[in-house]
Amino acid sequence: QVQVVESGGGLVQAGGSLRLSCTTSGLKFRTTAVAWFRRTPGAEREGVLCIDWAGETVYWAASVKGRFTISRDLAANTVYLQMNNLEPNDTAMYYCAARDANCARNSMVYPDWGQGTQVTVSS
Repeated sequence: QVQVVESGGGLVQAGGSLRLSCTTSGLKFRTTAVAWFRRTPGAEREGVLCIDWAGETVYWAASVKGRFTISRDLAANTVYLQMNNLEPNDTAMYYCAARDANCARNSMVYPDWGQGTQVTVSS
């Protein structure tokens, strides 16, 4: 059974940092792409960035480039989202999603999702 669990969200002031974690089980992690999406109330889910099976990063949200980085620990089956210089516009529920091999911006092609972790950035 596949499990995807996010953690690390919280409340932070603008300019601060947070690191989100996405731990998976039941997946062939070495051949899995893991993406981060986010959603604010009333808005559609937005793809933020992704790390593919080869460890390459794909950025979808231009606003996070230079501030967010994604990395993975193969031994721990965990992907990390390091968020620096956070802005109030980054406030959202952040979701981790996994699929085989390659990253895809279309959230519908990800079969496995976590429950989300809330990130709130105060001004």
